[in-house]
Amino acid sequence: MKHKFSLIHKIAAFLMLTAMFSPIFTVGTNAQMMRKTSAKLLTEDQKILHVLNRLGFGAREGNVERVKAIGINKYIEQQLNASAISDLTAEAKVKNLDVLKMSNEELFAKYPNQAAVLLAVAQKNNLDKGDIAQLKNKNRVKGDEMKNADGAMISSDNKNADANVAQLSEADRQKYQQEIAALYAKYKLGKPQQITQQLNASRIMRAVYSERQLNEVMVDFWTNHFNAYANKAATRWFLPEYDRDVIRPNALGNFKDLLTATAQSPAMLFYLDNFQSVSPDAQTAGNNRGKYPNRRLNQTNQTNQMNAQRREQLKKQYGLNDAELDARIKQNQQNPKQPKRMQRGINENYAREIMELHTLGVEGGYTQNDIKEVARAFTGWTIVDPRGYRRTFASVANGTEDKRATRLMRLAGLPEDAESGTFFFNERAHDKGEKTVLGQKINEGGMKDGLKVIDVLVNHPSTAKFIARKLAVKFVSDNPSEALVGRVAKAFQDSKGDIKTTLRAIFTDKEFFAAENYRAKIKTPFEVVISAIRTVGADTNGGQIQAMLAKMGEPLYAYQAPTGYPDTAEDWVNTGALLERLNFAVALASNRIPGTRVNLKQFEGKDKSEILNRSIAVVLDGEISPNTKATLLKQLEQPLIEPKIETVADNSDDGDAMENTAMMQNQGGGRNRQRQVRLLPPSGNAEVFKVVGLILGTPEFQRQ
Repeated sequence: MKHKFSLIHKIAAFLMLTAMFSPIFTVGTNAQMMRKTSAKLLTEDQKILHVLNRLGFGAREGNVERVKAIGINKYIEQQLNASAISDLTAEAKVKNLDVLKMSNEELFAKYPNQAAVLLAVAQKNNLDKGDIAQLKNKNRVKGDEMKNADGAMISSDNKNADANVAQLSEADRQKYQQEIAALYAKYKLGKPQQITQQLNASRIMRAVYSERQLNEVMVDFWTNHFNAYANKAATRWFLPEYDRDVIRPNALGNFKDLLTATAQSPAMLFYLDNFQSVSPDAQTAGNNRGKYPNRRLNQTNQTNQMNAQRREQLKKQYGLNDAELDARIKQNQQNPKQPKRMQRGINENYAREIMELHTLGVEGGYTQNDIKEVARAFTGWTIVDPRGYRRTFASVANGTEDKRATRLMRLAGLPEDAESGTFFFNERAHDKGEKTVLGQKINEGGMKDGLKVIDVLVNHPSTAKFIARKLAVKFVSDNPSEALVGRVAKAFQDSKGDIKTTLRAIFTDKEFFAAENYRAKIKTPFEVVISAIRTVGADTNGGQIQAMLAKMGEPLYAYQAPTGYPDTAEDWVNTGALLERLNFAVALASNRIPGTRVNLKQFEGKDKSEILNRSIAVVLDGEISPNTKATLLKQLEQPLIEPKIETVADNSDDGDAMENTAMMQNQGGGRNRQRQVRLLPPSGNAEVFKVVGLILGTPEFQRQ
């Protein structure tokens, strides 16, 4: 059954949001406009809540009492030393997500590009390009590029392919689709989108259940700072390793180590194209060899040696008659040379972003020439078999490796025994000349050129200021004072980029606990989702709830620009976004999200007034503005606003919910793309979940 907003519901929703959220719509408005405590110092209880909200994703049951018992300063130090905190609950929650443990090569094999599976079926059945295009369209493989055995693109929207599409019968199509399904079952294959679905689920569950709350906050921060877009070609296959081996181990470590790890990460190398950045003088297969000849029309020296079946396939594929085919074969034999592949050269994408977004900042004092020089220094930083071609699905099915891919690796100077999808420095592709970056000569040679650039960037004063400002925005306010930024930058420089020391400087600064910064930041959608789950004590498998997160505008790893998701109120505050937050809050409280369950018994009372007061005490710690409370009291007498959804029966377990979430993926890369979210019918005490849902949607809860 489908529910849609009526006009009256839309008007009611708008009026309620306007009444409740009017203070938020003025960007830069702080807690002084909502509360009358601006002239006072924070109480000890408020400081505890502030720490739990800023160093973590809000309080779970018992957290406030625990911090009271050990003291705020000790709690902060414990969070800064996250590795010493036992985290068994969170680890148990994610232990069955297999992608978290797999290497990139294993992911290529287990979750093959869907086009590769189609290609395996096509090769087995001797189908031509037109047949593959038809089969591809029938199976609705969207966003995946197909390649033939020679590595050439096969695209369903290619004009030549469309002109030569073979007319497969419906029976043949069904047969091939059954073969595809059989291959997935036989080899226990998964779909590529499951990689990011599992990774996203792990991010959500760790944020909800981890005792290492600050570490999870910093994982989120650095994941956006060093953004990689999952939907760019092969990038998604590299993201589990990126989270596991790059971001997490360094989230509270040293910035130089983190920057170096990201520079060598296949996820970053692929996303920003540095894996194919080579010196124009490099002696590699891609630069000094022409494209391999297309031998489809040149398989034999004598046309009569070509078997009849192959002749018919070629005629169909190229739209030729017998005479035209013979003429084409003869022409190929007389002119065997093929057009040369465009030479690769230096790619400046990563060089630009490492300075503008990762270190110095847009006003960091670098020039276009610095970008060129940095790009030269990082030539040769590449990926072994970046798309997993060496062990394509067809090869895996036959128990072999793709010999052509292996040969190309050898010609390019890459080690044949290295795993697919791993970092490798290719000396042959490196620009060996002297470089000058920010006035410093760099002539270390080989991979050390890039490492020297990292050293120069990390130690530049602009980097200290840029990182200090971003961290101050994250933990203090959207508009931190220059004095605070200066103090934090000094801590960064003096400690040579030690992240713990830098954060400690923020948490011990007088501005961190300033009353004007209390509940002054608007939560991002990710922070809203996690804090809501923690506050009401819900349990989640991190599956279908990803769709709700996407509807609010923050699908994980789906921000196309290298900036990552923003972290200020002006980027998240608008009527549509706030309505989606309210929809999520109501869906969570009423148990409508598959894979996420909540028991609201603690909020029950003898009447609406008691339910409201209990809910305010638990969810908002008793802190609510008169305006918000008055609006809530009015809304309690009105029908609960129904979100625009598609309702499905609860006939799947939590595991199935995760498998049925293709809508989670933000294929367009835009934050505000509309999605249909599949929810369950509401369950629980209607009066209670109505109150709790509305309170989770209040301005007070949207702030931290």
